[in-house]
Amino acid sequence: MKIVRVEAVPVAYPEPNDFDATRYLCLVKITTDEGVVGWGESVTQFPEANPAVAALIDGMGGLIVGRSPLDTESIWRALKDRAWWYGYNGGLASYAIAAIDIALWDIKGKALGVSVCELLGGAVHDRLPAIASSHAHHSSIPAMADEAREWLDSGLQGMKVGFGKRGEARLGYDHDRDVEYVRTMRETIGPDRMLMIDLGIAIRWDVSTAVKRVQAFDEYDIDWIEEPLGAWDPEGYATLRAKTRTRIAYGEKEWTLDGYERVLATGTCDVVGVDPGRAEGITGFKKVTDRVEAYRRQANAHAWSSAIVTAASLAISFSSPACKLFEFKPLRNPMQHDLVDAPISHVDGWVYPPVSAPGLGIEINEDVVERYRQ
Repeated sequence: MKIVRVEAVPVAYPEPNDFDATRYLCLVKITTDEGVVGWGESVTQFPEANPAVAALIDGMGGLIVGRSPLDTESIWRALKDRAWWYGYNGGLASYAIAAIDIALWDIKGKALGVSVCELLGGAVHDRLPAIASSHAHHSSIPAMADEAREWLDSGLQGMKVGFGKRGEARLGYDHDRDVEYVRTMRETIGPDRMLMIDLGIAIRWDVSTAVKRVQAFDEYDIDWIEEPLGAWDPEGYATLRAKTRTRIAYGEKEWTLDGYERVLATGTCDVVGVDPGRAEGITGFKKVTDRVEAYRRQANAHAWSSAIVTAASLAISFSSPACKLFEFKPLRNPMQHDLVDAPISHVDGWVYPPVSAPGLGIEINEDVVERYRQ
């Protein structure tokens, strides 16, 4: 079996979980001479990144046409070597590598008749708890509490909510409002469900603000606070960790294994966020989870784009002891629920090993791809 075509497919779609903002992804479709097709994805996020990543995928595609799609590790290394000048520490090159790598794992599983989870060594969890992962949008805290109650009525075992996002919530800016929100959410969802807070790019807490805010949150037993000091502040995170009880999460803005190793070495990150559509695919994510496990930390998939990254993230999450839960966007959206015939979901708050179908276990509706193609 040989690769005969690599096609970049930039798409843009409205995301209800992000106040209907237009979000951008660059998909990739790889075809073999035996007609086996694999799909991958890069989470480009912004309009200017999409055509650039598409160009990189087209260029890298010329390096792998004619090769066996089963050579996932060899190809991943070859693409890394290709990007030595323009992607040494990550960047757009990592997006392109991610999309290609995910598609190759999809083909590999289909060609061998097994799931990607089985290719990775099999499931080490019988099941994982599922949580709602969304953004706070409404101006009324009681209205947001009612919305959270609706999400959890489906059985989801907790929620992660983004502060500083689009909409009218204005969370992350005022101490008293933030504490009132967290108190209300804890009362609403009860003491046994998980509650995480994720700070968006718009929030700029200094260390003293972060300490005061998280100390107040400590009273309500949140499971973790995500990126309270941004992507990189080892001294600040050490101070925050010493003065609070809540676990600290960050890492999703890293690109490479070296970047994650740098984060882990600080000893300040309890939950390491990884997006396979950014951090160089399934191969890259698996290398990171192995290091997270060695450091005795928790890894968590940032699976907040299409069903392709969700499927890839689920396979890795089940193959790694470092992963402890799985996030789902609670509101229906086209890249999760229309893109594939059988959307990935939970059953009464649990998600189970994805081993029932070969490859990523999803079938792409190409008419939906065309509808949102740029």
